[in-house]
Amino acid sequence: MNNIILIGMPGAGKSTLGVVLAKILGYDFLDSDLLIQKQEKQRLPEIIAKIGTDGFKKIENQVNASIVVSETVIATGGSVVYCPEAMKHLKSIGILVYLKLPLDTLAGRVGNLKGRGVVLEEGKTLEDLYRERIPLYEKYADITIEEREKDLEECLQMLLEELDSAGSRPDVIS
Repeated sequence: MNNIILIGMPGAGKSTLGVVLAKILGYDFLDSDLLIQKQEKQRLPEIIAKIGTDGFKKIENQVNASIVVSETVIATGGSVVYCPEAMKHLKSIGILVYLKLPLDTLAGRVGNLKGRGVVLEEGKTLEDLYRERIPLYEKYADITIEEREKDLEECLQMLLEELDSAGSRPDVIS
């Protein structure tokens, strides 16, 4: 269990924090959305437009359930929590960290949801998505980082402290 897997809403900072965390720990960094795009040879919005949200979730489940890495920080897509097989697999290969932000902060960060390739059923809003996903993130998380009014450095420090106290922090390369 030497991977750190970041889960949370779009705009929570999984990729941003993940890259910096990987540098600090001397780990690799992997963005599962980029794996999906590479496999499908299309951007996320194009995949969703072509096969719909259910089709996308099947691909997301398959890609995330087949990740085999070690000493890696993995930034997942926000909708991975809809994929039970993927979540079971991710939990078996690492510690799941939920990056939690309040809705108003997320709304200011995400912009055009469809353009980002967010799995959003027709007629649903960001608030609907938030209310639907929060219980899933909380269900799967080993660690929750409350990002409210904190900058990147503060969030990183909180996460490193949580990993230390959980006995899950790897030695940092010097």
